[in-house]
Amino acid sequence: MATPCDQHKNLAASANGRVSGKSWKLTKSATVRSQSSAGHKTKWHARMEKTKRDHAVRKLEVELKQEKQAEKRRKREITLQRQRASEERRRLEQEMAVMGARKAARLRRRAGRTKKING
Repeated sequence: MATPCDQHKNLAASANGRVSGKSWKLTKSATVRSQSSAGHKTKWHARMEKTKRDHAVRKLEVELKQEKQAEKRRKREITLQRQRASEERRRLEQEMAVMGARKAARLRRRAGRTKKING
């Protein structure tokens, strides 16, 4: 006949040896998150690689944009210089025409010709 002491020997002495009564709960695993964002589903290393690629692309875009703006500025400066040179040439031609007219009038006066005489 089994005594009450013999029955206690079959039981675990501590909680470490105890078994849960939930036989339906087999093992613990990570929660499946079907509704979570893609960032949570990917590995940290993969996210860091993607971030590095994105930064490199942005840096390249900025460099290309700056080069394009510099080229645009350079072309604009060349155009402005041409316009200034053209304006300066036109102004000098006008001055020369005015000075030429004055010189011609001076020579006519010295020769004795005026508008009234032999205009």
